[in-house]
Amino acid sequence: MRILQVMAGAKQGGAETAFEDIILALHGSGVAQHVVIRKNNKYRLKQLQDAGIPVDVLPFGGIFDFYTTWRLRQIIKTYKPDIIQTWMSRAAQNTPHVSGVINVARLGGYYKLKYYKTMDYFIANTPDIMRYLLSVGIRQSHVVHINNFAKVDTSLPSLSKTDISTPLDAPVALALARYHPVKALDILIRAAAPIKNLHVWLAGEGDEAARLKNLAQSLDIEDRVHFLGWRNDGAALIRAADICVVPSRFEPFGNVMVQAWAGKTPLVCSNADGPAQYVHDNEDALVFPIDDVGALTNALTRVINDKDLAARLVTAGYARYEQEFSKEKTVAAYRYFYERLLAERA
Repeated sequence: MRILQVMAGAKQGGAETAFEDIILALHGSGVAQHVVIRKNNKYRLKQLQDAGIPVDVLPFGGIFDFYTTWRLRQIIKTYKPDIIQTWMSRAAQNTPHVSGVINVARLGGYYKLKYYKTMDYFIANTPDIMRYLLSVGIRQSHVVHINNFAKVDTSLPSLSKTDISTPLDAPVALALARYHPVKALDILIRAAAPIKNLHVWLAGEGDEAARLKNLAQSLDIEDRVHFLGWRNDGAALIRAADICVVPSRFEPFGNVMVQAWAGKTPLVCSNADGPAQYVHDNEDALVFPIDDVGALTNALTRVINDKDLAARLVTAGYARYEQEFSKEKTVAAYRYFYERLLAERA
């Protein structure tokens, strides 16, 4: 089994992190892979190369980039993959269909299928994305749902709150997200303002940084809101925090939700589409309505003040992780799907 993995996503993001985790996990399970990525993240390139995975870097430019598709054809001709798996629209749009090779698109959002004309099969990372694909005419036999998994990286050094200018006795609410309006980090900042001594860690980057910093300053809590930039130690941050928050206005899945469960940190999330497909309010998470500042303040206060509640959320969340979102289950699902496709082709 030889898989060519093609990713042309952003420099950072949830889908990009899931790509790195899944490729490395498949490699660790013995799946032969060759990877093609966009030239926008040296850390991603180093991770893959250090693992011993062959990598090509291509521009994946705009409509006048004819080189990328031409070069992909050369790579396919040389590597001779059984399956090509693309990640997100730009990769699918640039990937040609070659006789004898099965093209698979992995979707982590509700993308327009005009970019997927060369794809034969589809992987959806949530049940609702699978329903979307069926609703636009993809045959059920050509779609499979495979969950992302949460990486539990115990090799990362432990973090202390003091490492992030936070008192040891202060509760911490962590969000791992791009600084973008859809992530609703402004709602988290507003919700945290009235909670005495609550510190907020925002691990990400994006165009909203200045607006979010101005908001924290206007609420007179700039000393309690910490802008950490993009971090590669998300698991350590989750373990160090008291609450993991996913306040998104729109979220097709929400990788951080599963990371919180795996990291045994209480989860508070909005009822955006992604989390709403999975979480059970008051069992494995506390759920609040999108954009409801008061409801989020109340949820954060409950977790901080009710240690029994926090412990129950952690126990139930970790059980969900083990049952549905472990690395072993995701890798087994990918391998089974690949083997099914090859058996059908034969």
